[in-house]
Amino acid sequence: MIQSRRNFLRSSGLVVAAGALTACTFTTNGKTTTLTLNTAKVKAYGQAGINAVTTILSVTSIATAMGAPAVAAIEAAGVTLSASLSAFASETNGSLTISYDNTSAKTRVDTLLVDLNAAAVALRAGLAAAQQTVTNGVINTAITTFNALLTVIDAFEGMLGISLTSVTTTQEATALSTLAVK
Repeated sequence: MIQSRRNFLRSSGLVVAAGALTACTFTTNGKTTTLTLNTAKVKAYGQAGINAVTTILSVTSIATAMGAPAVAAIEAAGVTLSASLSAFASETNGSLTISYDNTSAKTRVDTLLVDLNAAAVALRAGLAAAQQTVTNGVINTAITTFNALLTVIDAFEGMLGISLTSVTTTQEATALSTLAVK
């Protein structure tokens, strides 16, 4: 069974404390809500997903145990995520302000989050299959990578106000570091 994000954070010795993410601000004027994003943070979240896919698939025993269909699905999700990240990066320049009636920019952010989640879903399925045959040490490293990705997704959703997140700045930084994103 893949370790839960909570167990990963607990086993990493991270203190669970409320922490505000500084990547986003919201302002409301009448019925218009404006979201200002730190695009460097959003790019880091997207890169974390790409790095998770690359890292997990680079372990031959895991990729083999997943099977060709799972690997193909993960690779496709990684390619789609990479394209979304490239489109987002080319459309922004250091910061991005989205008014809820600005559908083009909002669509870019939404697409990036959807593609990041799709990569996680594909990785989850592949890792579940690989757990049956790969040694504990190897699979545990892949699970740590996967759980770091889940933490990044949780932070991203919290930053966007999609969900209430309990991810602290320290936990986010640890997850990004695990996924080789600075």
